Amino acid sequence: MSHPSPSPPMYGISMSETSGSPNSTPSRSPQLPITLLPSRKKHPPKSAKIFRAIRSIVRSFPIISPGCRFHANIPRGNTSHDSHIQGATCTTGTLFGHRKARVTLAIQENPGSIPWLLLELGIPTTKLLQEVTSSLRIALECEKQVGSKTKLLDEPVWTAFINGRKIGYAARREPTDTHLNIMQLLHAVSMGAGVLPDELTDPVDGELTYMRAHFDRIIGNRDSETFYMFNPDSKSGPELSIFFVRI
Repeated sequence: MSHPSPSPPMYGISMSETSGSPNSTPSRSPQLPITLLPSRKKHPPKSAKIFRAIRSIVRSFPIISPGCRFHANIPRGNTSHDSHIQGATCTTGTLFGHRKARVTLAIQENPGSIPWLLLELGIPTTKLLQEVTSSLRIALECEKQVGSKTKLLDEPVWTAFINGRKIGYAARREPTDTHLNIMQLLHAVSMGAGVLPDELTDPVDGELTYMRAHFDRIIGNRDSETFYMFNPDSKSGPELSIFFVRI
């Protein structure tokens, strides 16, 4: 796997602090030519079989607490370690943020495209990384509005849960120049985790870390979607699932 320039990322979720001197002045992000392509934002195909299967899964989500109204694994079915879920669409998902600031989730068609979904989660990056053990489940839940024709992933505000615990809210954002610059730095990275160049380190919020992977996107119905991290080696590394549901 190739790495973004100007300096290669350090792999591994547990990473030492590399912030600059306390007396150093805030540094600006390296400005790179933005070559990211616009997203086509195509919905994945929904065969009748896949549709019925996911719909039955969503309807069977158990209630585990008054706050989070669903929590479940998406079954992999007859998939091998080197294949995706049948009928799903492959996307690129990136969790990134300064260590003491909130984490952002970006969804792209591929690493070289502009994010078509950008969510700011109400949890510090460091705390989220601490949750990454054998599995990580991010659940995003919003309420149905009578007569609304808003597409599920266009909803502006969500109630967010990490591994079944409410962590606050998540808000949809439009990509800023800073977001696009970060995505540009990572455009050559297909999957992995690390620290971005020192120029992106904030004197207060610390270094900027990221975790990127391929995700299988499954549409259950107009009120439910799931992104399931594709791990080419099923015997190592954490599992990450992101659930979107409108109740």
